[in-house]
Amino acid sequence: MNIVNLRSAPAAVPNGMRVHLVNPSDISFGTAVITPRWLYVLASATPAAFGDAIICDETLELLDPMNVKAGDVVGVGIHTGNALRGYQVGKMARERGAWVIFGGIHATLYPEEAIELGGAHAVVKGDGDVIWAEALNDCVIGKPRQIYDGGRIEPEQFLPARWDLMPADSYMWASVQTIRGCAKHCSFCSVWRTDGQRPRQRASDGVIQEIVELRRKGFRFIALADDNFYPVTQTDLRLARQQGNAERIAELESIRAERFVLMARLAALPKDMVFYTQITMEAAEDLDFLDAMNKARIKGALVGVEAVTAEGLKSVFKDFNYSGDGLVKQLQTFREHGVHVLGSFIFGLPTDKPDTFDATVALAKKAGVTFAQFVMMTPFPGTVDFLRWEKAQEADPEMVGGVPLTRYWLIPASDRPKMFTPHPSMSADEIRERTQGVWDRFYSLGSIWTRSNCVKSLKARVMFVLISKLYRQMYAKTGISTDSARKKKANRLARWIAKPCRKLFQAKPMPELVVPQ
Repeated sequence: MNIVNLRSAPAAVPNGMRVHLVNPSDISFGTAVITPRWLYVLASATPAAFGDAIICDETLELLDPMNVKAGDVVGVGIHTGNALRGYQVGKMARERGAWVIFGGIHATLYPEEAIELGGAHAVVKGDGDVIWAEALNDCVIGKPRQIYDGGRIEPEQFLPARWDLMPADSYMWASVQTIRGCAKHCSFCSVWRTDGQRPRQRASDGVIQEIVELRRKGFRFIALADDNFYPVTQTDLRLARQQGNAERIAELESIRAERFVLMARLAALPKDMVFYTQITMEAAEDLDFLDAMNKARIKGALVGVEAVTAEGLKSVFKDFNYSGDGLVKQLQTFREHGVHVLGSFIFGLPTDKPDTFDATVALAKKAGVTFAQFVMMTPFPGTVDFLRWEKAQEADPEMVGGVPLTRYWLIPASDRPKMFTPHPSMSADEIRERTQGVWDRFYSLGSIWTRSNCVKSLKARVMFVLISKLYRQMYAKTGISTDSARKKKANRLARWIAKPCRKLFQAKPMPELVVPQ
């Protein structure tokens, strides 16, 4: 039951007043890889008196302004990467006479920006599961507050998504969240600042119910869209025991035990289901946890490797990771226990040298990384790196088209630099070109085919090749290239590849599937 819809909405919701939820994007592929979960959670948080929310995911198709009517409410969720497009959507909606409410991680950090540049009547900061209904109700009476602070709600308040509102034949993977927050403090990540360092773990009943609903619809590939699926490490437990902190030990052991309960329940779901998540490298030291993941068919995980040298890891506050041969051994441990790694690497760290790029791709291949992403260092708002960079720019801010570089998300994509912080030994163009070269080598057809031996059937290997090429087009060609013509070509190719990829991921619906006890 949707607890929010039991809240008393105003008795007189104007006839015809509709709620729109928009996920902004400059690039539309027609088919998307993973469902943007927040859209469907806020649809669940919309009180029944307003009717079903109208969903618009612009990674599929752009919003048609004619669908927005005067008096409607338009909710726009933004992160830093799509903030500029989000502000365009917000201003358009306000010009159409709609109430405009912004939310998401970027609006949480810069609420005044959304009001000034995005036409927002209101901004929801933090978790929207509970407070969204209040913002809607205030729009009905014509008195929305500028700021609603949803804070960090407890896991029993997390809402299931309204997957019944999802457009058919649009996504390859569905997404379900099991936990919010991350105990780490990486300098390039804002999660621990916005979502907190205390893991807020959802009970397994709600998670399994959602997954069953998605399998009924024909989804068998599910992303467990968590900040960190491995919230309690062996080091955490060891330190608590050394300190003799009985309360802390009990808390950590309870969180860990619930992870194993969830994985056991995942293992009881239909055998054709495959799960994917995001974890830290330390999970390689916890063989029981990796074995439980394997039994639960959590076949892949995005692992933040970031750098292959000790100096690079120290520069991003991630020296709890190994480097060199130790890193290779850790990455191989995942695969030995049936968990394939999507390794995430950062280029442009101050410790990087020209030979760092060759060393990184060589290590990724030697370690047997199944997929990899190679991103250029970007100081994201809310991170330690960003605050340090912003402070350094205070005395003499660099400008691009009248916009401070420290507000780079407001610079049109065609004019926006690819690197923002100066490197001590390489130019931005050199880093960009070397990064693209790493993508090209790791995702060459020969390299992809070699890695495809991780699956057995010919169909599965073809699927592996297609998804590898699609991943490269979506995340490398459209993100690193500075040539707009190349970006358009990459976008067209990605749309062409996406359709057969989606069909490969589809499964026969199981409408009679019941929740396993």
